[in-house]
Amino acid sequence: MDVDCRIFGQDVEPPAARWLPTRLTQAAHRLGVRKGRLSVAIVGDRRMASLHQQFSNIPGTTDVLTFDLREPGQKTLEGELILCRDQARRQARRRGHDTRTELLLYAVHGLLHLLGHDDHDPRKFRRMHALEDQVLAHLGLGKVFTAPPARNAQ
Repeated sequence: MDVDCRIFGQDVEPPAARWLPTRLTQAAHRLGVRKGRLSVAIVGDRRMASLHQQFSNIPGTTDVLTFDLREPGQKTLEGELILCRDQARRQARRRGHDTRTELLLYAVHGLLHLLGHDDHDPRKFRRMHALEDQVLAHLGLGKVFTAPPARNAQ
């Protein structure tokens, strides 16, 4: 699995530039993906809101946009994930972990979409987010999506 990560603007603290591709590759392996290519871009709210409007016709920012780049019939995974650094900072503070862990949650979420998972009804939402937590716990990060909110969150 080849994962390329580009950060537009500042990296987060602790840095995600090298950590995220390694962890996302591990997550992909856990999900049975050995071959493929993912391009990950980390952007701020302004760029994400623009892309969200352009590709989903929805105003405002979001956490992750997922683009399946496979040709029809192509079995090898190929996709692009756009992650929002500012949204990750806000959610990480609320959930009580660091921003790069939240970015990895978004990347795993996008990877699951590329693998055919859906979260558009309550049952599928619970199943998909439980799988995210299972993968992240396997990587030693614990449950990230369903983690209780931090005590000092505002």
